[in-house]
Parts: sequence; C-alpha cells; structure tokens
Amino acid sequence: MARIRLSEILVGVFMALGFVALFFLAMRVSNLSTAATGEGYNLTAKFDNIGSLRVRAPVTMAGVRLGRVEAIDFDQETFQALVTLRIEDRYDQIPTDTFANIFTAGLLGEQYIGLDPGGSPEVLGDGDRIEFTQSALVLEQMIGQFLLSKAEEGGE
Repeated sequence: MARIRLSEILVGVFMALGFVALFFLAMRVSNLSTAATGEGYNLTAKFDNIGSLRVRAPVTMAGVRLGRVEAIDFDQETFQALVTLRIEDRYDQIPTDTFANIFTAGLLGEQYIGLDPGGSPEVLGDGDRIEFTQSALVLEQMIGQFLLSKAEEGGE
C-alpha cells in the first residue's frame, strides 16, 4: 500500500513540474516573460507596411536585442504605420542615420525590427525619429509578383 502511495505522489510531482514547464514555455513564446520594465527611451519610425509586426516584438542590432516595440499606431496624414520603439538606456549611442528594417525570423516566424547603424557622430535621443526605414516583405505579394512575371514571360 505504501508503495502505491509513493508512486502516486511521484506521478503528481511529475505532473506539477510538467505544468510549470508548460507555463514557462507559454510565457516565452508570447514574449510576456521579457516585458519591458518601463526603463529606456522611445524612438519612432514610420513604415509603409509593417506586415504582422506586433507590440513587444524585439528590436535588434547586430543580433543583440536592444529593446522592444512599444506601440503601433496609424498616421492619418501620411497613411503610414507609426511604430514606437522602447530602447534600453544602456544602448544610448545609436547614430541618427540608422536604418530600421522589418525582418522575419525564419521563413514564417515572428517579425522584428533590425537596426543597421549609420556613421553619423550624432546620436538618437528620447522622442527622436528614425528617418530611414524599409517595410516588411509580405510573402503573398512576393509570390503574386513572381507568378505575374512568369505569366508575362509565358505570353511572349
């Protein structure tokens, strides 16, 4: 009887550990475990198309995460997406001529913003705007353009 009780306890502990591991996996996938602490400074950038970019998406430079996407709005005057980036305080030497690109992690992974530094001696500060941007590549548009070009080649 004690042997059965011990195995039931071990199974219960194993199940509890499995649920805890599943919880941490869900937090990691949803980016909630690394939510911004509120520290840092904001930069803005305008894009013609942000694809499926989401709030809390990483902002990276040279593969290192510098911050997160803080907010996504729509500018009704220019008809562009206005993206607010929260950059950590320790990364305060980003040149003013930095280029912001929207990339996709893998073929169908989440989208993130990659920064390519410029060569300007002046640096961006809180509230500044990144002037040079490259919108997201939308897979459906690329496939449509490819098919259209192949159809035009076949008609000639």
